[in-house]
Amino acid sequence: MKPRGRLDCCCTKNAYLNGTYKRSSDGQVIRRYRCKTCGTSFSAATTSPLRWQKKRTINHPLMELLSNNVSLAAAARILRVNPKTVAKKLIFLGNTCAERLMENRTQYQSISSIQFDELMTIEHTKCKPLSVAMVVAKKERKILGFQVAQMPATGRLSVVSRKKYGPRPDERKQKMMTLFSELSHILSPTITITSDECSFYKRVVNKHFPFASYTQYLGKKSSVAGQGELKKTKFDPIFTINHTFAMLRANISRFIRKTWNTTKKIECLIQHLNIYVWMHNTKRTPLFEV
Repeated sequence: MKPRGRLDCCCTKNAYLNGTYKRSSDGQVIRRYRCKTCGTSFSAATTSPLRWQKKRTINHPLMELLSNNVSLAAAARILRVNPKTVAKKLIFLGNTCAERLMENRTQYQSISSIQFDELMTIEHTKCKPLSVAMVVAKKERKILGFQVAQMPATGRLSVVSRKKYGPRPDERKQKMMTLFSELSHILSPTITITSDECSFYKRVVNKHFPFASYTQYLGKKSSVAGQGELKKTKFDPIFTINHTFAMLRANISRFIRKTWNTTKKIECLIQHLNIYVWMHNTKRTPLFEV
């Protein structure tokens, strides 16, 4: 990897070790290199995406907090930083997690069975509901991808929603199509797929996985009122996706049903989910080494 602002010949593959130094901000020992071609000196931190970032030491602790039912405001208090710093870190870490997760998608080719469904949440108010479409590997328990979609309010809130916020688009099918389109280039065309009996799911699967073995199951009653992720029956045929949603409800503060924390911007929800998916799939591996 070429150091920023250096010549094309300057990279760790074309250099020899030239000692180390202790970084003053966090005390970490960083390797120095010297280019074999031009003699330029540089370090491992020169190529790091954290090179120009302040407070790099809070990156992983912040990811741990956001994946353990701590809100952005509470994380700022715990880490003793300005809430604006946490907001900026959320965007940076979320985007970086998304890039790394895309790079890791080549590992999905061996997956033989997946499950998918939607998790309902809100955008600031119950009059503005959101749907999080998600696909998980049945045996590996990894989250393979997700999409956040706007949807109109239902029931008694539909009239209030239209009067206060105007017509709201239903993006659920479109976003589900996008999610399956992304995964269709990676997963096996004959993969086994299971879901509940939502009306448009079958059309989505038939379009992107026409040769897959697809089974739909009737939704079951929840074991606790208002918590549909935990089923009352002894055997749940789509347990993996329901259990994943139950963990999301427990570990992301904005997903808890009775909470003060709500999503103000869809972009922040997406970045929060990117961080959670990285921590979930990699078993809390730090995102950066230097």
